Amino acid sequence: MAHTPVNHPARPIYRAIGGLTGLYLVVFGVLGIIASTGNEILAQDDTRVLGQGTNLGFSLLSVLLGIVVLVGTALGRNIDVAINQWLAYSLMVVSLAGLAFIRTDANIFNFSITTVIVVMTAALVLLMVGMYGKVGTEDEAEAFQKARLVL
Repeated sequence: MAHTPVNHPARPIYRAIGGLTGLYLVVFGVLGIIASTGNEILAQDDTRVLGQGTNLGFSLLSVLLGIVVLVGTALGRNIDVAINQWLAYSLMVVSLAGLAFIRTDANIFNFSITTVIVVMTAALVLLMVGMYGKVGTEDEAEAFQKARLVL
């Protein structure tokens, strides 16, 4: 993407924020697994973790996505950028679908309004991290600066 900054000066901070977001997803997922042990995998009950509605299925998904974000953050080399951007878009879709089906039988992840807000916020944070964490050569950074100044 030509409009994505290369070698942004705050890149390490954005990478740390991405790692913290992945860590939050893992912690939320583990607490959700503990809280929903013994329930059906897609149960629609009153299970709450950190103020958010969840079930075993969404907790497992959160752990999986958090681990993917953490692995991407550990690897770096623009792999984290791709992972963060794609997961951000995926979480936005999950969040909006959760909002659309929140009071229906199709609410398979047992979302509440709080869950929708937190998942959408995590998605936006991952998108921001993905946009500003790109690493490149000095030539790529110079090309970005020249293109930016033209616009």
